[in-house]
Amino acid sequence: MIVVAISGASGPIIGIRLIEELLNSKERVAAIVSQPAGQIIEYEMLFGKEPFSSLKALLEKRDIAKNIDLLSEYKNNDFFAPMASGSAEFEAMVVIPCSMKTLSAIVHGYADSLMNRACDVALKEKRRCIIVPRETPLSVIHTENLHKAALAGIEIVLPVPGFYTRPESLDDVIDFVVGKVLNLLGRKHNLFESWGKKKI
Repeated sequence: MIVVAISGASGPIIGIRLIEELLNSKERVAAIVSQPAGQIIEYEMLFGKEPFSSLKALLEKRDIAKNIDLLSEYKNNDFFAPMASGSAEFEAMVVIPCSMKTLSAIVHGYADSLMNRACDVALKEKRRCIIVPRETPLSVIHTENLHKAALAGIEIVLPVPGFYTRPESLDDVIDFVVGKVLNLLGRKHNLFESWGKKKI
């Protein structure tokens, strides 16, 4: 099982695309969406026309993901969720996108929410922990926290496009970032061609 958390930063579509790809590969996914993330989904993806109710409803609306029955959703204040305990079996934790507030909480062990606690569990149990920080420009506070994250063993994927793939749309840029996360998770994908395979 992969735990995917969407925090309150711009770009929740990146996390949603990751969930779609994992489900399409028949992976079990446990998802956590913070309240601010829900508000950003309403603004950036639903364009303020309807409230965000659940990931399953959103995925069904997008009609991209298969195997939606493999998705479990948990509220960010649910400390009785499985991933809040080190005895729970999950392979990896991904926060995508990761706000600077969430980054700060993770690197300082401030497990005041389920997603922060799940990262805490992943780190103490020596499991893979990946973040996709979404902020620019970065202050010295942000860079220091990213340094602490790297020292703690957290893998950092910046949502930066690879222009060598010659993206033709925003979807191509999103898929590139999601593909980089899937690479770290050791999952095969067709979201972009590796360097050397694309014909010049």
